[in-house]
Amino acid sequence: MKEANIVGESNMTANYNHTDPTALLRLILPVMALFAAIGLLAACGGDSTGTDKTVAPTTVSVAADQPVSTASPQPTATPGPARSSKTRDDSPDATTTELEELADGNSAFAFDLYRTLAEEDGNLFFSPYSISIALAMTQAGARGETERQMADTLHFALPHDRLHGAINALDAKITSRAGGEDTADDENFTLNVVNAVWGQQDYEFLAPFLDVLATHYGAGVRPVDFVGSPEESRTAINDWVAERTGDRIKDLIPEGAIESNTRMVLSNAIYFKAQWLYTFFEPATKPRPFRLLDGGEVEAPMMMMVEAERLGYAEGDGFQAVELPYVGEDVSMTVLLPDAGSFREFEESMDGALVADILGDIEPEYVELTMPKFEIDAEFELRDALVKMGMPNAFDRNTADFSGMDGRSCPGVCLLIDDVYHKAFVSVDEEGTEAAAATGVVMILESAGPKAREILVDRPFIFLIHDRATDSILFVGRVENPVG
Repeated sequence: MKEANIVGESNMTANYNHTDPTALLRLILPVMALFAAIGLLAACGGDSTGTDKTVAPTTVSVAADQPVSTASPQPTATPGPARSSKTRDDSPDATTTELEELADGNSAFAFDLYRTLAEEDGNLFFSPYSISIALAMTQAGARGETERQMADTLHFALPHDRLHGAINALDAKITSRAGGEDTADDENFTLNVVNAVWGQQDYEFLAPFLDVLATHYGAGVRPVDFVGSPEESRTAINDWVAERTGDRIKDLIPEGAIESNTRMVLSNAIYFKAQWLYTFFEPATKPRPFRLLDGGEVEAPMMMMVEAERLGYAEGDGFQAVELPYVGEDVSMTVLLPDAGSFREFEESMDGALVADILGDIEPEYVELTMPKFEIDAEFELRDALVKMGMPNAFDRNTADFSGMDGRSCPGVCLLIDDVYHKAFVSVDEEGTEAAAATGVVMILESAGPKAREILVDRPFIFLIHDRATDSILFVGRVENPVG
């Protein structure tokens, strides 16, 4: 874990005025581990691209400065995002059961990933929603065992032809209630979710895959030149991300991550800002001891509610839970506080089902709350975590099958995921919460075969010069200091 920020394109904002916070919490749980109540901020939906690889689907070349289209080419360049001829489905069809299955699956993925990332010490913050959406767009082009592994890891239980429509429907349900770009009116929380896809100009992607991205994720393909200008392409993606996250997420794609064999980057960004319904009394904030897991203490700025407020509360075997509503009472943060000495045990037991049970047990109660104000930046390269969680084929040049993107599967010359980059930011103070996250899935074009071994000669070494025909050694040497 390092330091972090956000990404996306398919602008979605919403305005929350729901009257059942517990039900809403079950839907939005996955967005943040710490913010179990804000999670499912969906953005995607269901259109089948088919899995029959015996028929060559229509391909669409991503031409520079030309919108991608499954229809005839545009006569002139069009500014803005390149898109399929399809437009986003603003009335996606999904049943209540499908939405519940999707929410439950997203929650399960959230805490599977939490336990994997939590193996490293230190603060932890990420957006499982952002990661799930970026990988859902990627999975739209996966086939065979690669598709199955991704579905199992992401806990996508719905069939291919229903999944993406359900994601789109869930997103529409949530973002329809969000506020504008600021919360100064004290009536709405801010929630922006955007998706974008960046494709190598002139590379031929399949029209059905592009249609799924456009129809259910509102994501057009922006043509860039990864081959000729990889660094400029990386900068363009990162600038776009920073702009859409209020500069909270910068440099999502790290230097060196985009190379001449990059063919596509699929990205999601999410930005959230809301004020507490019951604010903390700022003059009461002062340094107080905060106990560490190793038995030590640090001084932390602790916020106080000087008067008891009617918050949500629950307790169970080894923990307490406090729910803090934001203005509008449709979204909230839930703080899970394990008993002293039992943090690791509770953390290891935490999964989507346990958290859902805790949220279901929360009841209104007068609480005097003291908690630290804090800010976290985090960043991750998720390749190893996702392989460990069950989707190795997507990263393997011998087994990856993203034939739904371009008609080709490994082994051979094929697309595969190089890495999944994620950054997240959160700030919690007396007034409320600001959070942002972004995910980028970098797809590369590779040929089958063993990956080159990297050797770094950065210490003393021995060398020799020999005649290969006779194996006669002509010279032998040793280098202890190459400059002296």
